[in-house]
Amino acid sequence: MQCHRAWPLLLLCALAPAATGVAAGDFVLSGRIDADAHERYIELPFEVPEGTGRITVEFDYSGREEKTTIDLGLVDPHGLRGWSGGNKRMFTVAVDDATPSYRPGPLPAGRWQLLLGVPNIRAGAVSDYTARIALTPAATPERLPAVLQPVLRDGPGWYRGDLHAHTGHSDASCPSQQGAKVPCPLFLTLQAAAERGLDFVSVTEHNTASHLQELRGLQPYFDRLLLVPGMEVTTFEGHANVFGLQAGLDFRVGDAVRDWNALLVEVERRGLPISVNHPALPGDERCMGCGWRPEGGTDWSRVAAVEAVNGQDAGTPVSGIPFWHARLDEGHRLTGIGGSDNHDATLRDSRFGRSRVGAPTTVVHAASLSQQAILEGIRVGRVFIDADGSGAALDLVARHGDTTVAMGGNLALPRDAEAGFELRVSGAPGARVEVIVDGAVAPLLTDANVVGPDQRLAWRWRSDGGRHWLRVDVRAADGRLLLVGNPIYVNFPER
Repeated sequence: MQCHRAWPLLLLCALAPAATGVAAGDFVLSGRIDADAHERYIELPFEVPEGTGRITVEFDYSGREEKTTIDLGLVDPHGLRGWSGGNKRMFTVAVDDATPSYRPGPLPAGRWQLLLGVPNIRAGAVSDYTARIALTPAATPERLPAVLQPVLRDGPGWYRGDLHAHTGHSDASCPSQQGAKVPCPLFLTLQAAAERGLDFVSVTEHNTASHLQELRGLQPYFDRLLLVPGMEVTTFEGHANVFGLQAGLDFRVGDAVRDWNALLVEVERRGLPISVNHPALPGDERCMGCGWRPEGGTDWSRVAAVEAVNGQDAGTPVSGIPFWHARLDEGHRLTGIGGSDNHDATLRDSRFGRSRVGAPTTVVHAASLSQQAILEGIRVGRVFIDADGSGAALDLVARHGDTTVAMGGNLALPRDAEAGFELRVSGAPGARVEVIVDGAVAPLLTDANVVGPDQRLAWRWRSDGGRHWLRVDVRAADGRLLLVGNPIYVNFPER
């Protein structure tokens, strides 16, 4: 421990990372104040190196039971950066977002100050404080400290969410109080998701990260709804959602960014999953740049998912499902997901071109309700799409010998070997199941009808030793698509 007097009334101790067990880029400032600090301000200096993209501070102190109060603020090399008083024990500041009370923006290298204000400490009292400070490099903005990665619900389960929504931070609009068409407030999208019982929602604005600031401030309020920041990278050659980003991403494909594959390399470097959106839409004046047609091709090994269902497009000529199937046939393991593409959070029903929040719903089996777990669940592929957000569900597993795999898994199956498949469908009585093998409906079920609220169906399938994929759809009695399952892969190369 190294200590020095930073102020006549303050003993400041800076502990080296090895001594405190913190990660590289983290350090701890600790010290003690006494009654001489009453109604005084104390500056605790620390150095911020060039290339820092985020500063996160966790602060605590003793003596609250004796009415000691220590307020908190931050000073950068150019002046006061924010002041939260006694309101918060943690705050973060980055280029694109900051905890309310603090300003986002560039983080200049040099001497910063953690500012303490002491409105009260009684005569004879002392208070020990600790400030843990984490510095995140700008080059790796998604490597957040644990305190910024909330787990809203622990434990594995199926979590329901909407992976494609817009607000007034890009091109969403809704009626004002007087009925005028205005940019739609982000809060309304989150409120709509919460009212529909969703577990997570990704706000994916077109080519901007301006919404990160508002999401940062609203997550504590929506403590049952995980807010996943995203961006719809919107180019002249196609659109794609990037999930989990914590800083902006250059979208200028064909200009500042060489081509889509160069952008995919950058997204992969940052550890972010990306999904190709509404790939079958036209790319002309009817929907400029909407369809997927990169001039330099697509390195599908760097893509996690395809938006198989966008809004209410299932069963229409612009459905993404055939495009997804074609990529699966080529040997790519891509998770099929859905997103409402909502542009008006006040919508209460859905139709083609205008879908309410949560229709469709993407349902992900994840280790917890946390951003890391949800995004990993999408990568793994144990996912299904609830096409109209009705609450219906499915799960598919396959077994061969001692091996069991779920949706997204790969089953090694030699020629003439058989696998047993078991499907569970709930919340869809009166529906009918389609088993799809390599893009075609296969007559593997002797009775494909769903007659009860929670039903299991089983079949066997014989391998020819080649590469195949099998998945299921569940359709209503009128043929409308209700549920879209992800594949179980057979004899695919391991990722």
